[in-house]
Amino acid sequence: MNRVYNFSAGPSMLPEPVLVKAAEEMLDYNGTGMSVMEMSHRSKVYTSIIENAESLLRKLMKIDDSYSVLFLQGGASTQFSMIPLNLFSKYRKADFINTGNWSKKAISEAKLYGTANVIASSEEAKFTYIPEDYKLSEDVDYVHITSNNTLEGTRFMSFPETGNIPLVADMSSEIMSREIDVSRFGLIYAGAQKNLGPAGLTIVIIKNDLIGKHLNITPTMLRYETHSKEKSLYNTPPCYSIYVAGLVFKWLDDMGGVKTIEKINNEKAAILYNFLDESEMFANKVNKKDRSLMNIPFAAPTDELNEKFIKEAEQAGLSTLRGHRLIGGMRASIYNAMPVEGVIKLVEFMKKFELENK
Repeated sequence: MNRVYNFSAGPSMLPEPVLVKAAEEMLDYNGTGMSVMEMSHRSKVYTSIIENAESLLRKLMKIDDSYSVLFLQGGASTQFSMIPLNLFSKYRKADFINTGNWSKKAISEAKLYGTANVIASSEEAKFTYIPEDYKLSEDVDYVHITSNNTLEGTRFMSFPETGNIPLVADMSSEIMSREIDVSRFGLIYAGAQKNLGPAGLTIVIIKNDLIGKHLNITPTMLRYETHSKEKSLYNTPPCYSIYVAGLVFKWLDDMGGVKTIEKINNEKAAILYNFLDESEMFANKVNKKDRSLMNIPFAAPTDELNEKFIKEAEQAGLSTLRGHRLIGGMRASIYNAMPVEGVIKLVEFMKKFELENK
């Protein structure tokens, strides 16, 4: 078996012990004689799976009982609509800090249901930094940020102080990669396919007092209240994705939790950024203090060199390094499951490539 180092931005690599465990249980989960893929979501066995996943998630992120944890479908993109539909309860307005492609999509969807105030943006600099100069509105229902920008390779080092106004964060590409204080947020959402598990699952962590304030036009399936009341079992959930996410949570808990993985993530990012800062060929254009730990874009001086690098890296077992089509160049996504050894191998290849292509 030849496993590659998969630097995809999502769906991304999963921890190997998780894949091994899932394979072992594929035909017979816990003596049931069936796969989790075949199991009724109403069964006692599956109830224990989803409850265990929620319990581990709460432990890892220190989520108290004032929040509901929802396991939903539709990807983070569906949340761009669900959030305004459920939180536009008083002013039908929200403040947005525009830091990239996913922020722009969230803004666009919010405008369908109310007013989206863009109070700060780094678009004029191609989203290479996180804006710090902004003033929050007083008459808004929430403030929205994208805490880590997958395409552009930036992240919020610290979060806006919003007082009594709920802070909403898309954490799809960094959830559980670093310790955060959940109590700072009214709502956190994340697609699972980057750091938590396979595609098909979206996690929403929402303050209980924000539930039940949806607009009258909100479809039943898009109401947080629907899923909160039914403990994410209103309809058939993404059963297998939740099961695998639970295995990922167990893997992370066994290694020491988010505090431990944050140290490893800092180590991985430092290895790659230190090389990029010294390289005469490869460049990362992101403001240094705003650099992402998870997504690191870089490029050679010409498109021809970029293409050559991507092709040869693939042959060397370094997979899916092509940058997003809107950005170009290359991008290394080094999520929790990426081992330090994978980043070391990438840097060694980059050094060799640079020497051979001067």
